[in-house]
Amino acid sequence: MAVDIVKARGHKHILGKHKTTFEVTKETHLTPRGDCIVGICADKSISELSEEFKNSLKSEGAKIEILLKIPGTVLEEKVTAFGSPELTFTHPTDIVVRKSNFICPRTLAINANKAACDFSREFIEKLKNGDAELLVEFNLVEKNFD
Repeated sequence: MAVDIVKARGHKHILGKHKTTFEVTKETHLTPRGDCIVGICADKSISELSEEFKNSLKSEGAKIEILLKIPGTVLEEKVTAFGSPELTFTHPTDIVVRKSNFICPRTLAINANKAACDFSREFIEKLKNGDAELLVEFNLVEKNFD
C-alpha cells in the first residue's frame, strides 16, 4: 500500500472555515485570509511526495484516506478522497485536498468528504497554538487495476 507522511505545525491564524478545501503548506506565515490552511511549515510539498505514492494516486479508481493527527492528543480528523490521472503534483509549497473535482498543480485529491470547515472546532482551536504539531498521513486504500 502506498503511504506518505507530512509533518507541519499550527499557527494563530488557522481558522478552518473553508467550505470546499483544506491545505497544508511549506509557507512559514499565514494571514486570516488563508481560511483553508490547517498546517504551515510542512516538511514536504505536493511535488516532494514519494513517486510511488503520486503514481498510485494517478491510477484510475485510486482512493485515499487522510489522517490528520495532533501528536500528544486524541484529536484527529479522517478524510476520504480520490485521485485522478489528471493530477500533476507540481506545486513547490502546497498540498490541497478538495471536495470538488477541480484540479491544479496544488491538488492532491478530489471529491473529498470533508473540507476545513468540517473539522471539529476543538481540532482547529488546538492548531491555533503555534507550537501544535500536525501529522498528516496519506494512505492509498483502494486502487482499480483495470
